[in-house]
Amino acid sequence: MIRHSGGVSYPRIEADTTPLTARPTSPRPPEPPEPKRRRRGGKFAGVTLLLLALPVIALTGLRAVGFDQQKHAAAAIALTPYALPAAALLAVLTLLFRRWLLAIVLVLCTALLAFIVLPRAFVKARPIAVGAQVRVLSVNLLFGRADPAFVVNLVRDTKADVLSLQELTPESVTALERAGLNQELPFRVLEPADGAAGTGIASRHPLTRIVLGRPPAPGAFAQPAALVNLPGPRSLEIMAVHPRIPVGPEGAEPWLRDLGTLPEPRTEGPARVLAGDFNATLDHSPLRRLLGQGYLDAADQAGAGLTPTWPGVGAGLIPPPVTLDHVLVDKRCPVDRFDVFEIPGSDHRSILATITVPSAGP
Repeated sequence: MIRHSGGVSYPRIEADTTPLTARPTSPRPPEPPEPKRRRRGGKFAGVTLLLLALPVIALTGLRAVGFDQQKHAAAAIALTPYALPAAALLAVLTLLFRRWLLAIVLVLCTALLAFIVLPRAFVKARPIAVGAQVRVLSVNLLFGRADPAFVVNLVRDTKADVLSLQELTPESVTALERAGLNQELPFRVLEPADGAAGTGIASRHPLTRIVLGRPPAPGAFAQPAALVNLPGPRSLEIMAVHPRIPVGPEGAEPWLRDLGTLPEPRTEGPARVLAGDFNATLDHSPLRRLLGQGYLDAADQAGAGLTPTWPGVGAGLIPPPVTLDHVLVDKRCPVDRFDVFEIPGSDHRSILATITVPSAGP
C-alpha cells in the first residue's frame, strides 16, 4: 500500500516484466488438411485405361521375348505394327488422366515398338554391286482361283524374270498355259497339288531343279528350288516358299517346322533368293532368324516393310491387313525397287522385287 499525507491509501500496482515470448498463449487451432487432389475421370477412367492397355502391353511383351510357338501368340504378334499407334495413344491418355505408373509402362512400350517398327518405313543404304537386274514376282493363287489372264498380263507388264507361284493346282497350271504364261516364262519347275499344297517356279531364263534346305517335314507344302541361269557369268538360286499356317488345327508346330527347313543365305557362289507366302511377318521369330543369318527383306530394304499383303483390298478390317509375303535376298543383292499389286481372285497381293544379281564368286 502507498500512503499519502492526506491519509488515503492506494493499492500498489506492479508491472508484469515477463517477456512476451514466455507468456502462455492459447493453442492455435489446427489448420484444415489440404483437400486430396482427385484424378481426372475417377475410378471408371482408370479401369478403362487399364483394360485397354493390357492387350498392348501383353503384345509388346510377346514380341520382345519372341514367343510365337503357340498359335494365338503367333497370330497376335502379326499385329505388332498396330500396337505402336495404340501404345502411343494410350500413353498420352494416361498422362492426361494422371495414371503415372501405367503411363510410364506405356511410354516404354511405345519406345520399344517404335524402335522395332519404324525403320521398316525408311529406305536402307544400298550396297554397291554391278550385275544383272532381275525382277522376282510372287503370286499366291488362292487354291488356283486367281485370274490367270491377269497374272500373265502382270508378268508381261512388269517384265518379270522369275515367278514364284503358291497354291498352284493342276487346273491353274492349265489355265495359266492357256493365258500365255509359257510364251512369257517358258522354263518351269512346277509341283502342282490340290488345295494349297502346290507350288512352282517359272522363269524367262533356263532353270535347273536343285534341292535347298533340309528335307521337308511330313505333310508340308511343296517348296521347290531351282538354279536360274542368267545371261553372262551369273546365276541365281531361288526357292518358292509356302509354309503351313501357324493357326491351323495342329497349332504353330507345322509352321515352325516348315520355316525351319529353309536354307541359310550364301556368301559365295550363286546368289540365293527365297520368294513366296511365308505366312509370317517381320515380327515372327522364324523370319527374324533368317534375317539374322544374313538375308535381307526386299520390302524392308526399299522402305515398304509396312505394306500389307494379306488380305487384299476389299476384305475389310477383320482380320487387319498384315505383311505375309516376302522376297528374301542375300546381302550381295541390292534391292532396287519393290512393288505390290492386287490380284483378282486371290486373297493375297502379289509382290515384285527388282534386285541386282552380281557375278558369281568362287
